[in-house]
Amino acid sequence: MDKTFSGEITLLKALAIILVVSGHLEFSIFGMFPPYSFQLSLFFFISGMLFKDKYLDDVSTYFTKRIKSLLLPYFGYEIVYLLITLALVPVVGEFLGEPITIKNFFLTPFLNGHQLLLCCPLWFVPQLFMTLIVFLFLMRMLRNIDNKFVELGFFTVLGFVAIPFWKLIPHHTPLALVTMRTMFSLFFVYLGHYYVKYIKDNHNIFTPKWLGGIILFQSILWLFNRDFDPVHGIGLSFVLVWGRFDQQIIVPVLTSLTGIWVSIFTVKLLYPYLKDVKLLNQMGKVTYHIMANHLLVMYLITLGLFYITGTPLSSKGDKIYSIFNPVQTTYLYFIVVMLITTYLGVFQQFVWKKLSMVISTKQQHKDT
Repeated sequence: MDKTFSGEITLLKALAIILVVSGHLEFSIFGMFPPYSFQLSLFFFISGMLFKDKYLDDVSTYFTKRIKSLLLPYFGYEIVYLLITLALVPVVGEFLGEPITIKNFFLTPFLNGHQLLLCCPLWFVPQLFMTLIVFLFLMRMLRNIDNKFVELGFFTVLGFVAIPFWKLIPHHTPLALVTMRTMFSLFFVYLGHYYVKYIKDNHNIFTPKWLGGIILFQSILWLFNRDFDPVHGIGLSFVLVWGRFDQQIIVPVLTSLTGIWVSIFTVKLLYPYLKDVKLLNQMGKVTYHIMANHLLVMYLITLGLFYITGTPLSSKGDKIYSIFNPVQTTYLYFIVVMLITTYLGVFQQFVWKKLSMVISTKQQHKDT
């Protein structure tokens, strides 16, 4: 991976996590491209961009790497957030999550990931793990055909059929929900892989003409907006974790495509000016930690402001997502949350690196 591409990936990941946090604060940094219409599809796309064909012949290594990079940190966070949630019970008067059971700790993460509300954005991690493993095996099967257009057609059908499948099945079981999410996400993982392998170095799709076409197409998609005010940032939204697409059939797929395009276009346009901004590079390297911690930071800020102003918690609205006086504080929340979670993530990485070195050193001493 060349230096420029690696740098663009880092900034693209930073942009993706910025979109997640801004989405949870219900505002859009891209105006007509609201975060809830493509933010998670962008993360799946990035994962596809980073997929290497060498793992098609080394399944065990890929499986082990994904467990170490995705699942082990996930369950580590689950333990930490279980303790935090228990500690908050005397303060907020309730347990912010599902009952503590073996099922909710080990199985629910793979079904909906909302067993602990303060870290529920991490639902995406087990889903990403499942999607990537399925993607690996599907690619192993399809390589026997050795035709990129067959591959593209196969994954495109999966992506566009996912929502109709979900709407047509009579019973929305947890397994059906996981199946739909996996079908939907596989399409964007493959598109990321396809882009790097066949488009990035061969075709320039980020030109002024493309920009004009995308903006025109997005303005047509806004005809399907369900919000009274487009500025609100939630228009064209869909909630993948619960399969909430309202009456839409293909619009979520299309808004994902336009959102991904405008994200890459933005990164390519601004990369010469932002490539050396340390904060953004750090942000792009700790997206996992920002995803895990931003709701907690938002929640603690809100609790503090409610306490300082003497406002009763009963007026908070949503248990987790409501913030204090959003008309005036939304953007301050955003800046503070991004700064705290980024530097907290950097600190966590530093501590983990030191611990790993200590453990490795002790193991070497034992072996000698």
